[in-house]
Amino acid sequence: MRQILIDELSPMERDNIDSYLKRSLKRGAMIGLYWIELPPDLYSEAQLGHEQHGPFSLAVEITGSAVRFELLVRNSSNLHCSCIAHASPAQRQFVLDFIDRMVAEEMIRA
Repeated sequence: MRQILIDELSPMERDNIDSYLKRSLKRGAMIGLYWIELPPDLYSEAQLGHEQHGPFSLAVEITGSAVRFELLVRNSSNLHCSCIAHASPAQRQFVLDFIDRMVAEEMIRA
């Protein structure tokens, strides 16, 4: 799985990130799982024409001392479709910009 991992978080940094994710993202069905929804203008070729499967999102998982940002764009309705694909360069940049804001606002040093 292609992913961005921030690890070796202190307990306080982990709690700050969890709070930030709760305020900023849609929560998943499991504790510690969140979804970054992509704006429609960032849909890649794989997602165009499949808007009925949206919204398209990337998973974020927070664990004991790490936060993981998956770079697989998933849809919300069909698990076996060609619109599920690795993030495009623009989608990766969107995730990186989110991470940069989070790290700066929550003063993460890990």
